[in-house]
Parts: sequence; structure tokens; C-alpha cells
Amino acid sequence: MMRLSGGLKLSIATTSNGPANQLASEGKEPRTPRGEKTLRKILDAALGEFGEKGFGDSSIVGITTRAKVALGTFYTYFDSKEAVFAALVGDMSGRVRDHVAPALGAARDGLDAERLALEAYLGFVAGHKEVYRIIDEAEFVDPAGFKTHYETTASRIAARLTAAAERGEIGGADDLATEVRAWAIMGMNVFLGLRFGVWGDESPAAVAAEVNRLLRRGLEA
Repeated sequence: MMRLSGGLKLSIATTSNGPANQLASEGKEPRTPRGEKTLRKILDAALGEFGEKGFGDSSIVGITTRAKVALGTFYTYFDSKEAVFAALVGDMSGRVRDHVAPALGAARDGLDAERLALEAYLGFVAGHKEVYRIIDEAEFVDPAGFKTHYETTASRIAARLTAAAERGEIGGADDLATEVRAWAIMGMNVFLGLRFGVWGDESPAAVAAEVNRLLRRGLEA
């Protein structure tokens, strides 16, 4: 539970992709802080490689060159290019979650939490525009990770909406309606991130405020 200003509490789903060392291929998890640091270097290099070139034109050599590690070091942690891509999808999903979560502590109510979540998300996208290319390609390279990314994101929104409904801040809804609302909000946020995070540089606060007016008119109790 997260406590909002005014003593309110916000329930947040905490599905996690785990720390970086849990993103290595099975049986190849680093066992030392140095290994964890090397794994992080590889993931960061993969982000640059895939984000710039796309999956098809990227290579393990390109990743290791960016990371400044030996080719054999890559295989210490990952089985293949597909494996590091799948790890990166999970890593980016977790980084979005971890960037947004702290912003929710300042929310006045459940709908204000959605405003702050969107504002934080837009800010993240503006600084990590490559996330869109990676998540989009995941539909074909890592379908399971692609589905998990959106399912866990929607579950966090649904948990916030359920808590807001229980506090009487928005109209109540059954499980189906709550899921529809969560996926609708997520879908809206995804395309807002594309338009205003990747393609534009408008104020995240201004965009989030306008979207929140729509939510309040549609969901307020």
C-alpha cells in the first residue's frame, strides 16, 4: 500500500521483472558485484544497439563493442542475441515501473495518481526514446515478454483503479469493466508517449493535465 497525501492509501501491484542479475540466461546469473556490473554494461550496450539499429541489423559483436567487453564475456551471461533482447524487454519494463512508482506518493486521489503516472512516464520516454522500438519489436522477437509487459502494466493500473473505487473516488466497476478501463488508459498512455515523448517535446505536465480532465469526466464518482 502507498500512502497518499491526506492519509489516503493507494494499492499498487508490484509485479517485478527482478534485478538485472535475474535477467541473465538460466544458469548464467552473476554471482559477484563485478559480474552484476558487467551484466549491466551488456544490457545498457544492448539498449543502444537495438534502439539504434533494430533487432535484425544488430549483432552480438556490436553489443560487446559498445560494452567494451570480450565476445566470450557476452556468452558468460547470455545464450544468444534473442536472449539478451528478451532480457532487455524485461529490464526496460521494470525501469519504467520503477521510474513511475515514486511519483505516485504525491497523489491527492486515485485519478491524480493517473496524472502523475502519465507525467512521469512521458518524462521517462523523452529520455529513453529507444524503448518504443524495442517494445514494438518484442511482439515478434519475444512475444511472451511483449505480452507480459502490457499485462503487468495494465494490472498496476487496474489495482490503482480498484483502490480508487473502494475509496469512492471513481465509479465502481466489476472485474471486466475495471480491466477495460485499465487497458484503455494504458493504450492511451502508449500513444501519448509516442506523440509527446518520442515525436514531440511538449510539457509532460501539460499533456498529463489535459488527459486527466478526460479521465475525471469519464470516471469520477
